[in-house]
Amino acid sequence: MVFEETHHPIRHFLDLRDISKQDLRLMIDTARSVKTAFKNGETHETLSGKIMGMIFEKRSTRTRISFEVGMRDLGGYSIYMNEDQIQIGRGESISDTAKVLSRYMDVIMIRANKHESLLGLAEHGHIPVINGLTDRSHPCQIMADILTYEEHRGSVSGRTFTWVGDGNNVATSLIEAAAQFDFNLNLSCPKELQPSSEAIAWARENGATIELIDNPKEAVKNVDAVFADCWVSMGDKDADFRHKVLAPFQVNAELMALAKPDALFMHCLPAHRGEEVTAEVIDGPQSVVFDEAENRLHAQKAIILYCFKQI
Repeated sequence: MVFEETHHPIRHFLDLRDISKQDLRLMIDTARSVKTAFKNGETHETLSGKIMGMIFEKRSTRTRISFEVGMRDLGGYSIYMNEDQIQIGRGESISDTAKVLSRYMDVIMIRANKHESLLGLAEHGHIPVINGLTDRSHPCQIMADILTYEEHRGSVSGRTFTWVGDGNNVATSLIEAAAQFDFNLNLSCPKELQPSSEAIAWARENGATIELIDNPKEAVKNVDAVFADCWVSMGDKDADFRHKVLAPFQVNAELMALAKPDALFMHCLPAHRGEEVTAEVIDGPQSVVFDEAENRLHAQKAIILYCFKQI
């Protein structure tokens, strides 16, 4: 879905499918360059005086801190708002909230319970909106994952990755990324927690090779990376059920041994050792989970610069 002002198109970052392959690649390349500058102590303060409003309907460590630090590093500043601090928590409509915040701020990032809230902000406001996570998708995480994989192993194009576990919002963004970044994707999920069939259909229509493989041992054979996520997320009320159906999908040393010898293990964090992944894997030499967390900062700087039309 693309939203535009009357005269000047707004650059939102809502879902990976909404943005051209060229612009997504530009953001990855920019993230790499701003990271190098950051490591060298160079400043990139091109957003002086710009304000980011950050709406959090869910708690956050990496999303909040990386956006806040990223905005500051770019010369701007941010305002943190949770639903208890603004009128959304008392029933003010998303459309009214969007119209008001658009008059105070230059960009909004939202970590939302419902994807419709993200779309409502973009539709009714007149400033860029960034998807910091919704119940449908988590594109910022996948941008950091692409950056991380390429730092360690080179281009993702033509590689094969496997997602193991809950077919959740992160999986949806990975599915879209398969089409946008030209890699193959295996999905191994319990039948009760399958990923979005609509996202899979879109990715396949746009050239991606997506395979649904029930047996995780088959799904990870000779792949270049294995992705996992926690079994119980914020808001899930069926923890016992999830532990039961996801138990066969744990990423352990036996499973990782079936992937390529140089395969990477990736996880968006927070992780629960002994559940979706064993300590041996997540703390082992194939794991790049903390590089992923670090790269949230740099990928999001590139996303911010894209939204401000500075790349």
